[in-house]
Amino acid sequence: MSKITGVFPSLPVATTEQSLVSHAGLNVVTSFVDALGFRDLCEDRLGQFVPSGAWHRPGTILGSLAVMLAGGGEHVSDLDILRTGAGVFGKVASNATISRFFERTVTNPDLFSYGFATLTRELRSRAWEAAGDRNPALKATALDPLIIDLDATLVTSHSDKEQAVGTYKGGFGFAPFVASVDYGTGNGTGEALAALLRPGNSGANSAEDHIKVFTQAIAQLPDAFYDQDGKLIGEKVLVRTDSAGASRKFLHYLASLGVQFSVSYPVPVMKARMVAWINDKQYWQPALDQDGNERTDAWVVNATDVLGLSDYPPGTNLYLRAEPLHPGAQPTLLDTDGHRVTAFLTNSPCWHGPALDARHRARGRCENRIKTLKTTGLGKLPFFDFHANQAWANIAVLAMNLVSWLQLAALPTGHKARGWDMKRWRYRLFATAGKLITRARRTRLLIPDKAPETETITTLLAAITELKNSLRQQDRLLA
Repeated sequence: MSKITGVFPSLPVATTEQSLVSHAGLNVVTSFVDALGFRDLCEDRLGQFVPSGAWHRPGTILGSLAVMLAGGGEHVSDLDILRTGAGVFGKVASNATISRFFERTVTNPDLFSYGFATLTRELRSRAWEAAGDRNPALKATALDPLIIDLDATLVTSHSDKEQAVGTYKGGFGFAPFVASVDYGTGNGTGEALAALLRPGNSGANSAEDHIKVFTQAIAQLPDAFYDQDGKLIGEKVLVRTDSAGASRKFLHYLASLGVQFSVSYPVPVMKARMVAWINDKQYWQPALDQDGNERTDAWVVNATDVLGLSDYPPGTNLYLRAEPLHPGAQPTLLDTDGHRVTAFLTNSPCWHGPALDARHRARGRCENRIKTLKTTGLGKLPFFDFHANQAWANIAVLAMNLVSWLQLAALPTGHKARGWDMKRWRYRLFATAGKLITRARRTRLLIPDKAPETETITTLLAAITELKNSLRQQDRLLA
């Protein structure tokens, strides 16, 4: 008689009253939230959206939602995961309480948006300052500006919601516009500055929407990006977009603020006399990859004087890139000598074409940030009211940024987790289980010493404790 053996051990299951916490790894996020002074800031900016005698204050509501979304939750009902670990996450508001909170935000959406924007700006300032020499505000210069990527995306709505309409792809939902910061290669995954919710039929090339989301984005930048008169120091900022942002109105607006730009440009139809010049690579420079090495059979040239530009801001240059067709790409009439020719516009003070091209091609990283933002709440908007969904989108941005700020401020340079995406954080660190014990009248959270990221958790908690003590000392000095 053969013995049946399963792939995995077959164990009997029983319930227990022990204080077990399934997502104990989220303790690093809750500790970071408290270290930034989140509760007091929320009370100051958004206290009017909660009745004066209410037990659950704005900090408790917004903090628990942000932590839940960062941990992988998608709906308000997913707060149940935090409720089962009250010893770690505190008392979480009921779904009904949270619903009433969002109803109050709808009554005065402009006031909530302003309060939330000032809240996140102060949090960002504190997190960036804690980053020390990695502070993006300190590193930004005219030759190495802070890069803000602007890009639109689509969010599908599976039920009827206010301002949810058909999209150009045949779907139904919204077309949010996202502004995000690129930290650069090896400096973390970047963060989001603003998410402007729009109806699904909104155009991607709207200059007005580009200006609006850019205005929201620069309002999030710390004081280091403004002079003594409160005017933006435009040369320290570069806006990077696809060809939808190449409108003259938008580029003139950026130039009026002194802001640099790097935008994709629809390649004009090449004239017959231009083809031979493009094929003659003696006028071109070898293109570079993101590590500064020359790419094989890829070229860049400044074609401003040859192709010409009209009605664009002074100092705008047109660069062409010629590279071999990617596998599976369909040739077009503009492809010459087996190369695909693309173009971008920039007013950067740097004139080294290959370096400018490499910086512009890195715009593709913003797609990863948008994907992350969708997995932290933007991908499933839960309310019917448009302004309530905008408030939810803002909280999704906060949830994403809490992890980005952790990477920036609490992890040492070169740490492996500084390049992790959100899914990896959730699976390897946030899902770490724990157990609450009480000894000598003190409650402690135990995590397995053999867990894959125990060392990362202890490193983060030590850095967060140092940050908390530093901010407290600053508050005492200011008082």
